[in-house]
Amino acid sequence: MSSVLFVCLGNICRSPTAHGVFQALVERQGLRDQIRVDSAGTGAWHAGESPDSRATQAAARRGYDLSQQVARQVVAADFDQFDYILAMDQANLAHLRQMKPEAYSGYLGLFLDFADCSESEVPDPYYGGGQGFEQVLDLVESASEGLLDAIRRGGR
Repeated sequence: MSSVLFVCLGNICRSPTAHGVFQALVERQGLRDQIRVDSAGTGAWHAGESPDSRATQAAARRGYDLSQQVARQVVAADFDQFDYILAMDQANLAHLRQMKPEAYSGYLGLFLDFADCSESEVPDPYYGGGQGFEQVLDLVESASEGLLDAIRRGGR
């Protein structure tokens, strides 16, 4: 079984969107029993909360369900449990690199490394308008396809 953890700052916009989109892709491909998906934030401000309603609504318009997710903070034990830990931006990646145990042998990097696009970071839509959430979905959908291909090939 492979396991994937998506990480952003508060775990209420970008990482739950990635979690929901990738989970749906995994289920459509009949891989639910082969790939475990979760998300977390580097900060604990929203721990225990549902995803941002704007993220939930934007995802629902495209057929993705974020309603069962609950925000949590990334913890050191996540490095023992996930093969892929994917940050939405450089700031969160830097935080994760500081947390990473020396023995971690999984993939730690940016989620958009798996996308076919010129962007390197998923922008935070929290303080913007609805278009930001649509842009996040576009980027996440692209990267999700690339990530699933990489997992299937057994590569990074």
